Amino acid sequence: MNTPSDAVPESPLAPQEIAPVATTQTRPLYWSIRRELWENRSIYIAPLIVAAVQVIGLAISTIGIAERRRAVLLLDPAQQRAAIEMPYDIAAIMMIFTVFIVGVFYCLDALHGERRDRSILFWKSLPVSDLTTVLSKASIPLVVLPLLSFAIIVATQLIMLLLSTAVLLGSGLSVAKLWTQLPLFQMSLMLLYHLLAVHALWYAPIYGWLLLVSGWARRAAFLWAGLPLLAIGVVEKIAFNTSHFAAMLESRLSGGAAGASTASGSVLMPPMTQLTAGQFLISPGLWIGLGVAAAFLAAAVRLRRYQAPI
Repeated sequence: MNTPSDAVPESPLAPQEIAPVATTQTRPLYWSIRRELWENRSIYIAPLIVAAVQVIGLAISTIGIAERRRAVLLLDPAQQRAAIEMPYDIAAIMMIFTVFIVGVFYCLDALHGERRDRSILFWKSLPVSDLTTVLSKASIPLVVLPLLSFAIIVATQLIMLLLSTAVLLGSGLSVAKLWTQLPLFQMSLMLLYHLLAVHALWYAPIYGWLLLVSGWARRAAFLWAGLPLLAIGVVEKIAFNTSHFAAMLESRLSGGAAGASTASGSVLMPPMTQLTAGQFLISPGLWIGLGVAAAFLAAAVRLRRYQAPI
C-alpha cells in the first residue's frame, strides 16, 4: 500500500537560512589618528629631516675624528665619557626640541584648520563623534610624537655609532672606548622615560590649552594662545607684586621634577638611581595638570560641536 510521504520537497524559491555575517569593528579612533597622519605629514617628516641633518653633520665631522679621539683618550674617565656621549646627547636634544615645536604648531592648527578650509562640514558628516575627533588630535602630541621621536632618536644614534665605528677602524684606532664608555641602552631607557613623563604627561595641559584655542580662535591662534597667559602674569605682578603664575608656567614648560631628573643627557641622561618615577607619579602637579588638560579637552569637544566654519 502506497502512503504519501510526510516529507515535502523544499522549494527552490523557499527562503534559505542566511549565516550571520561577522561584523568588524570600525575602530573610529584608530582611523581618525591615521587620518591625522595622512593630512599632517610634518608630524614625521620634520623629525626625519632633523635626523638626516644630524647624520650628515656627523659624517662631515668624521674628517678629523681620529685627532679628536686621540685627544679624548688623554682625559680622565669621566671626561672621556662626557666627550663621547656629547654628540648623541645633542642629537636627542635637537629631536626633542623639534617634536615639541611640531606638537605646538600641530595643536594650534588641528581644529582651526578644519574651520578655515571648511573641511569641518565634511568631517562632521561622518559617523565619528566630536569626542573621538578631539581625542585623536590630542593623541598626536601626547602619544604619537613621543613614541615616534623615541624610535627616530634611537635609530639615529645607532647610525651615528656604526658610522663612528667604521671611521675609527678605518683610521686604525681602537673602538673599545667608544663601545664601553657609551651606555646606549641606558640612554635609551632614560630617553623613553623623559618622553613619556614630560611630553606625554607633564605637557598635557599645554597641548590641551592649545587645542582649546585652536577650536575657539577665528584667526591668529598663536597670539590668542600666548596673550592671555601673558596678561594674567602681568596683572598678577601689578596687582599683587607676585609671580606665582609665571613660575607655574616656567615649571610646566621646563618639565618640572621629571624634566629636572632627566635634563639632558649625561647632562641629558642621568644614572638610573637618580630617577624618581614614583615621586613623579604621585606629585600633585602631575594630577592637577592632567585634570586641567581633561577640562581643556572637554571644552574643545563642546566647541567643535557648535562652532561653524570661518
